[in-house]
Amino acid sequence: MEQIIIDRRALHRIPELDRDLDRTMAYLRGALQGLRCRLFSPIPNSLCAFFDNESDSAIAFRCGCDGLPVHERSFLPFSSEIPGQMHACGHDGHMAMLLELARRMQDARIGRNVLLIFQPAEETTGGARDICKSGVFEKNKVEAVFGMHLWPDLPLGTIASRERAMMSRSCEVSVRFAGRSCSAARRDEGVDALRAAVEFYHRATELAAAGPSEPPRLLHFGHMESPGPCNVVSDAARLEGTLRAFDDETFLGILNGLEQLASIINAETGCKINIETSMGYPALVNPPELCARVRSAGVHFTELAQPAMITEDFSWYQRHLPGMYFLLGIGPCPALQAEDFNFDESVLMTGADFLEDLARRDAAT
Repeated sequence: MEQIIIDRRALHRIPELDRDLDRTMAYLRGALQGLRCRLFSPIPNSLCAFFDNESDSAIAFRCGCDGLPVHERSFLPFSSEIPGQMHACGHDGHMAMLLELARRMQDARIGRNVLLIFQPAEETTGGARDICKSGVFEKNKVEAVFGMHLWPDLPLGTIASRERAMMSRSCEVSVRFAGRSCSAARRDEGVDALRAAVEFYHRATELAAAGPSEPPRLLHFGHMESPGPCNVVSDAARLEGTLRAFDDETFLGILNGLEQLASIINAETGCKINIETSMGYPALVNPPELCARVRSAGVHFTELAQPAMITEDFSWYQRHLPGMYFLLGIGPCPALQAEDFNFDESVLMTGADFLEDLARRDAAT
């Protein structure tokens, strides 16, 4: 088999979560040792490989390395060896492509230095933000960073991207309602937290839908709970959901609207309402100047018609320096994050070819 497939299958067997990537990093370090690169870890359980081409500038390529808390049911001969953990989002393939790029950089003397970044915690706490804070880009004079993701919604082998907004900003939204319990027979003496939660749910979804269709936005609550017996007025309830938008004005406008709505329902019902949000990830926005630079270098990719309402912490890099993200089509296959996710491994060589072409052509501009 091609070494790229050997790497993908070996990494697929040992998926690890968040920042606990000891076996993964050991494999990557072993694969990179002996190449003409300097290996170092800017943050714990990360790995960088720096290829010095005697230039005063560099370009970077990044991949995520963590898996998902998914119990694999693909029944592949190289399935996960760790129960309840799986590379269900293609990060095993991303790492294999970057290792292949490293092998190709071994004998390449291109016009810029090349930094390869193997990053933890893409799926969870945003390892990209910590990579940026480490100063690795400044220390190595990196001018631009590139990333790629396997993508089921595109034909096999298609490389795609788009200028400006490509993926949304997001955060998790948790709304807690505190009322006062009493017997349902004397409900006027209580403060019904569940009723307030239902009212909040309806008005919040109307709030998000009331704005203009462009730019797109999404507010969805997928979980509601109110513990307690069925014959009492609920004294506590909770809503959990996600907020996504492509620009900060729309995103923050909806958050402000939710806070105002909480005040209104508190005044109407007497129920105390507290809204908490996670930090989330910024919107992934490819800068037009970098897209033009890539095109002028002769690197070809398909233009996506619409942005995707999903998130990627690569966006933290783009808030730190110019960065561009690509999707690699894997054709019809199980969905990302599915317990039976798999793909045609031949596409990995297509991705590695593209990354090498991008490195050589961009370095020549």
